Amino acid sequence: MDTSYPEPPAVEVAGLHRRYGPAGAAGFDAVRGLDLTVRRGELFALLGTNGAGKTSAMELIEGLTAPTAGLVRVLGLDPYRERAAVRPRIGIMLQEGGFPAELTVAETGRTWAGLTSGVRRADGTRAVDEALELVGLLDRRSVRIKQLSGGERRRLDLAMALLGRPEVLFLDEPSTGLDPEARAATWRLVRELRAQGTTVLLTTHYLEEAEALADRLAIMHRGRVVTTGTVSEVIAGRPARISFELPERCGPYESLGLPPLEAAHVTADGRRITVQTPRLQATLTELLGWAARHGIALAGLDARSASLEEAFLAIVAEADTTPALIGAGR
Repeated sequence: MDTSYPEPPAVEVAGLHRRYGPAGAAGFDAVRGLDLTVRRGELFALLGTNGAGKTSAMELIEGLTAPTAGLVRVLGLDPYRERAAVRPRIGIMLQEGGFPAELTVAETGRTWAGLTSGVRRADGTRAVDEALELVGLLDRRSVRIKQLSGGERRRLDLAMALLGRPEVLFLDEPSTGLDPEARAATWRLVRELRAQGTTVLLTTHYLEEAEALADRLAIMHRGRVVTTGTVSEVIAGRPARISFELPERCGPYESLGLPPLEAAHVTADGRRITVQTPRLQATLTELLGWAARHGIALAGLDARSASLEEAFLAIVAEADTTPALIGAGR
């Protein structure tokens, strides 16, 4: 008889609450009944507006503080009460590392490895050099922290999170302050880590970052998750957009005899026309056929599916009109 049990999820959160201050109006609920599951080996992005509760939720999941109520499990363990067992298996990149300015990069790495990562002392230097090489800082190992640029400090934060080859990696705004080249390199590294089996839980304000990297995502608003799914699932149902400019020789939009576009919404701003439609290909075909028949060149033609940013803004706006969420935090 097979007595084996399936592995628990990488992260499991149920009914999670985090309150600051006393009961009543003098206190503040930053996280209000959060439910979340992150599968092993996936990259999960936690998104939200400023003050949505993302950082508070991450601190609870990382075991940095105890929840007011609810359950948190990381690799099947309580990250706060069983921190000694959990900490060597995870990597944490905070919004700011706060490393001592007078230490060199190498000294910071050795200190961090000894304190938090579970790396054996004999392997410390090698592990630090490997992590620094991953983020492109190996040639800066003798430089003091105060002499690093903001982007280099951010890459150092990532390197320290990678010490000990974590099974679960927490990244809180990992590409803030990075130039486009460094951001692209960070994205490549995160993809490689995921391909090697590392579970990644990411928070970011760069929605294109979540769109490019995430297997699944959740959007938080006022302390709660208001939607979750793959990027395509979250975007699904949001209208695509077609825009173009009519030539000056054309009369007013209303007199053009534009063909009826099923389920589309058309707006005009002078000669600039915008069409929102759930049927991008069919609507675009109809418009191009109409333009060809009338010999009209559609200047600046742009057709695109809904973006994660558009879906995010719409979802947050809808959440603001939901009675259960209004006043649920900030």
